[in-house]
Amino acid sequence: MQQEGRVFPPDRKTSSGAHIKSLAQYRKLYRESIENPDKFWGKVANTELVWMKPWKKVLTFKAPHAKWFAGGHLNVSANCLDKHLATGTANKAALIWEGEPAGLGAVGEERVLTYRQLHREVCLFANVLKKHGIVKGDRVIIYLPMIPEAAIAMLACTRIGAIHSVVFGGFSAQSVADRIFDCQAKMVITSDGGFRRGAIVPLKKSVDESLVLVDSTGKLLAQTINKVVVVRRTANPVHFEPGRDVWWHEEMNTVSPECPPVKMESESPLFILYTSGSTGKPKGILHSTAGYLLGATMTSKYVFDLRETDVYWCTADIGWVTGHSYVVYGPLANGATSLMYEGAPNFPEPDRFWRIIAKYGVSIFYTAPTAIRAFMKWGNEWPKKHDLSSLRLLGSVGEPINPEAWMWYHEVIGGKRCPIVDTWWQTETGSIMITPLPGATPTKPGSATLPFFGIVPEVVDDHGKPVPKNAGGKLVIRKPWPSMLRGIWGDTKRFKETYWTEVKGSYFTGDGCRQDKDGYFWIVGRIDDVLNVAGHRIGTAEVESALVSHPSVAEAAVVGRPDALKGQALVVFVTLKMGVIAHPGLRDELRKHVAKEIGPVAKPDDIRFAEALPKTRSGKIMRRLLKQVACGGEIKGDTTTLEDLSVLEKLGSSEG
Repeated sequence: MQQEGRVFPPDRKTSSGAHIKSLAQYRKLYRESIENPDKFWGKVANTELVWMKPWKKVLTFKAPHAKWFAGGHLNVSANCLDKHLATGTANKAALIWEGEPAGLGAVGEERVLTYRQLHREVCLFANVLKKHGIVKGDRVIIYLPMIPEAAIAMLACTRIGAIHSVVFGGFSAQSVADRIFDCQAKMVITSDGGFRRGAIVPLKKSVDESLVLVDSTGKLLAQTINKVVVVRRTANPVHFEPGRDVWWHEEMNTVSPECPPVKMESESPLFILYTSGSTGKPKGILHSTAGYLLGATMTSKYVFDLRETDVYWCTADIGWVTGHSYVVYGPLANGATSLMYEGAPNFPEPDRFWRIIAKYGVSIFYTAPTAIRAFMKWGNEWPKKHDLSSLRLLGSVGEPINPEAWMWYHEVIGGKRCPIVDTWWQTETGSIMITPLPGATPTKPGSATLPFFGIVPEVVDDHGKPVPKNAGGKLVIRKPWPSMLRGIWGDTKRFKETYWTEVKGSYFTGDGCRQDKDGYFWIVGRIDDVLNVAGHRIGTAEVESALVSHPSVAEAAVVGRPDALKGQALVVFVTLKMGVIAHPGLRDELRKHVAKEIGPVAKPDDIRFAEALPKTRSGKIMRRLLKQVACGGEIKGDTTTLEDLSVLEKLGSSEG
């Protein structure tokens, strides 16, 4: 087990202006949220949200089904936009957007939309949706790059009660078709393309391909689509199908800017977001209106300690839940200024993120450990070129962050003055579940620390019994929370089996975890990323963390390979820091380093040096492909989300 290392107490300056000013205040509020959840959530629901009709009952729950704020009516877009129009926030920047080509001096690649302007755009597009027959309850696919129209489309759907399903712009035509088929969508909103590292990603072409794909019986997968709305982004030539395809900008000129928000019941479906499943078939995670919005609003306010003058930047793509909750809904419900950037972090050079922070005076920066490790690999000289003094808070999301990356983030990017909120949550949870609160929670590098209000996590064994402190186990959530998923679209059986049968009456997260003597939670990665080596359960995240703590290693990915003697053998793919040369002695050195950090049982069986690791465009390592490489098999399955296909070709085997 790795050392927990140093504890960072809350900064006094941060504490004085924070929403939650001390650990004692946090513990008091947390205790209230657990001991009297109806009173706690009832109070914050009335404080944080604007209701069109009051709710009657805070919670009705019979596992796995929950109903929050039954009888209440509200509208998400009204909570994100309309409520600000009679205040000084109306003329404040809601969205600041920068396109990727702006880094090359392109004209017109920055846009700022105030709350009043964003409200107008949302109302216009809501009327476009209605013009083309979209009504309350219809499903709409949004397949766009990181441009303001993505947020506008989402909010316009919520304004009229349509259910949106955002598909990440890096996904293939087959992925789009599968999602259209699963939710029986009526419309696709896309663009002629998007920019990524200077190249055009042909989104409209992928949509065209998706609309002619068939299943095994020859039936069109996307036969429910009758309209495709296309945003002009790159001006590259695209095919237009008469009667089906229309231009966004032309349609916006045909409708009124007046569109009253529709009253939506608290439990009305808000969006479907597809996430990977163990069966290979994506799961359509369903979130509802009031509970989800309350979770996104509350966590944005308290975890990021949002203040009137903040420029807040979550680097996630809108195609992921982080983009839903912490680029669009959470920040806008709080009247914050949310920054969006279209492109890659290293285009045209590895300092693009730091250039953006300095340019716009970003004060809150929320990104993924994978990105942080990439920044480390590229070198300290890139952030040092820019004035990052506007930053006051840093965040981490997406996977466990290793202590070395945490410390680098704290020292190099935060200048040793910025608190770090290392957040744990999932697509299914809707909002952040375990996290420090800046100004209140002492932090430990690598730990997500303590649960958010109303969240009751527990680490249990295979029988659902609590394990002792510092013993590893499965992470479950014992009580319902407002932003919890309401199901898997069209598959109640799968919903129950996936999340509610492992530990009866509790939500099973699928993550491994341990809780230390102070009650802090340490996420060790997915249970299916916990390998059984000679009878020992070893978390791949823990081995990866040990490897990147070595001064020569920039990034590491660990997978399992069947082994006749041990059951599973540990295969490690390593990228080295700039200037470090791979040699046989380094392989032995890394083995010994892991043995020292974790124990001899975790010593890798096979270490392979790689120029780069296969990643999706969102920065997630594609361990599925690495497992196939490790086992010496043919690469199978969808590789369309891979950022750089040449990475796979270079991942040859090497002696263990």
